[in-house]
Amino acid sequence: MTKLTGRTLSIIGVPMDLGASRCGADMGPTAIRNAGLVSRLEQVGHSVKDEGDLVVKRCSSLSVPGTASSLRHLDEIAAVNERLCEAVAKAAGDGRLPLVLGGDHSIAIGTVAGMSSRVDKLGLIWFDAHGDVNTAETTPSGNIHGMSLAVALGCGHPRLTGIGGKTEKVQPEHTVLVGARSLDPGEREFLKKRGILVFTMRDIERLGIEEVMKRAMDRAADGTDGLHLSLDLDGLDPCEAPGVGTPVPGGIRLRESLLAMELLADAGVLRSAEFVEVNPLLDRQNRTALAAVELIGALFGEKIL
Repeated sequence: MTKLTGRTLSIIGVPMDLGASRCGADMGPTAIRNAGLVSRLEQVGHSVKDEGDLVVKRCSSLSVPGTASSLRHLDEIAAVNERLCEAVAKAAGDGRLPLVLGGDHSIAIGTVAGMSSRVDKLGLIWFDAHGDVNTAETTPSGNIHGMSLAVALGCGHPRLTGIGGKTEKVQPEHTVLVGARSLDPGEREFLKKRGILVFTMRDIERLGIEEVMKRAMDRAADGTDGLHLSLDLDGLDPCEAPGVGTPVPGGIRLRESLLAMELLADAGVLRSAEFVEVNPLLDRQNRTALAAVELIGALFGEKIL
């Protein structure tokens, strides 16, 4: 068990919205920082090194629809994730815990690749309303942020799966999806075929978030060298996190999500984390960025008493 207080954290911002259909997630890292992230972490007792933001090339025609044979902005997304993979691997190799701020969820490709290059077996908890396991054959949009978990599992365009060296960054038996409530037909088949543990909102309502997180951590940490948390803010209910590009009603409430983070902190198995899809253009009074900071604080050991 690794104590999460008094750690050295590396914050890496990835201001990219190329993997999504809507503009604005590229401003997410700034919004999260401006909501008081660094001071919050320092008050818990961590040493924080803010690495700044990766450079992302702006692309024209963000709204151009994709097709099964055309993944939108593939080259630039791959290039950014290659740089992110290197930055995450370096931070972890230097003994710092990488905390990545997005940006759309396609950045998870680079984060998971970077961590998997530093540990033999990585567990993964994917906190999201969506499955993100589409491929070029199943995607209805061509948006790569809906493919990032599939890529981490070794399925997808070789330009993406090849990042970091290992094709399969995580194994299905070490991967857990929490909060799902909007899955495409191809994603349902993908998840069932590979035996990935999925906790839908029905499961969370029936079992409670404490039992769900216990089972999720038992699965993802079993035989692994620690966990990566990939948290999409659209996993929360839109009434509490309105500033996301693909909101889905009926999500996890903020208090439940905070408890989930607190349980992860108590378990001491976290190796890295990312928080993605904060979109200030769609937010109201910065509520989603503030929620992200609350969640990060809880994940890194913040207590009420």
